[in-house]
Amino acid sequence: MVGELAQADGAVAACVDVATWALPEHELVAALDAAHRLEQRLAAVKLALVREIDGRGTAHAQGASSTVVWLRERLHVTIPAARRLVELSAALDTGNPGVRQALADGDVTLEQARVIADTASTVQTAAGSDAAGRAVGVLVDWAGQFDPTLLRKLGARILDHVAPDIADAAARAALDAEAARAARDRHLTLSEQTDGRLRLTGTLDAETAGLLRAAIDPLTAPSGPDDHRSPGQRRHDALADLCRLSLRTGELPDHGGDAAQVVVSTTYDSLSRQLDAGTLDTGLRLTPETVRRIACDAALLPTVLNGTGQPLDVGRQRRLVTGPLRRALVLRDRGCAFPGCDRPPRWCDAHHIRHWADGGTTSLDNAVLLCGHHHRHLHHSDWAVQLAGDGHPEFVPPAWLDPDQLPRRNHYHRRT
Repeated sequence: MVGELAQADGAVAACVDVATWALPEHELVAALDAAHRLEQRLAAVKLALVREIDGRGTAHAQGASSTVVWLRERLHVTIPAARRLVELSAALDTGNPGVRQALADGDVTLEQARVIADTASTVQTAAGSDAAGRAVGVLVDWAGQFDPTLLRKLGARILDHVAPDIADAAARAALDAEAARAARDRHLTLSEQTDGRLRLTGTLDAETAGLLRAAIDPLTAPSGPDDHRSPGQRRHDALADLCRLSLRTGELPDHGGDAAQVVVSTTYDSLSRQLDAGTLDTGLRLTPETVRRIACDAALLPTVLNGTGQPLDVGRQRRLVTGPLRRALVLRDRGCAFPGCDRPPRWCDAHHIRHWADGGTTSLDNAVLLCGHHHRHLHHSDWAVQLAGDGHPEFVPPAWLDPDQLPRRNHYHRRT
């Protein structure tokens, strides 16, 4: 075998430096097909060798703790890749000669062979060896048409073809087992990082995954041609919008309310003069710009402190755009007022055109609706907003974007 493989290695090596650009198209395609078929056949040989090495205990004899670890060191592959080799070699050796032969003939890929072996094992448990053999035959035929992902989906209903009398019961049992696994494995982990950010990891069950996608997908589309956020950044911002909306409903337990229940501590001088950062109730710090943006649509509670910083008197909240004033703002702007944005009112904050800390009033003439993305953008860019003579907001672009700085309006929302 070593000699045969050495000859094959020499033949492949001779092909490496061939000028593929000189090949006519039909030879180019034929060479690709041949290389792909050879790759699958070599995979079958490799799996046979791995199975024999594992069965002989070669890894333990050479001082390794397992065949998986030995393969990692010998072949310089990852532990998961080595484990898949050992598991598939065992699966093809013990009960799937048809899959092994299909791989050796180059009729299926290594990933397809893994799917077929998994499916055959499931069918054998549910319907016996004869049905498993028929399932392998059907799936090998399908492998000529479908990739591994679709092949696995089709394999989920293979009993309809090889054992229709028990297909419905087996499908129900498989569905119940999957639901039980999903319920057992569901979790969400929130890990605080040293810089104040939060890492989210977890696994959602199918129903929760559907709910999240239904809620978050409509918010992940780019907001316009100037939206250069990555898909991951858009999903991040969409999740933030969902949280803001949930907190506005007033239906959440304990901390529900009209605006985000995030406690930020700062001083009046810091807020009005942008001198210093603010502090969340978790102890994390926020930039002065972030504090001023949050303060646009948040309740301010003036607090008198003594010399040691202890609160002596806490006043009533003021200047929050709520109730009749917010309803009037919604009637006027009908959604985010930034040019080109289609976000509805429920996704929007009330932004003070002249910040309250700078002496601006809480009134219809000093407020504008902005979605979370454009609220942040306005606070961190050179755009300016003002009310035109007809009382509707208009936005002045920075000079680098429009040297004439002609005011722009949102024409998406219907005006009356």
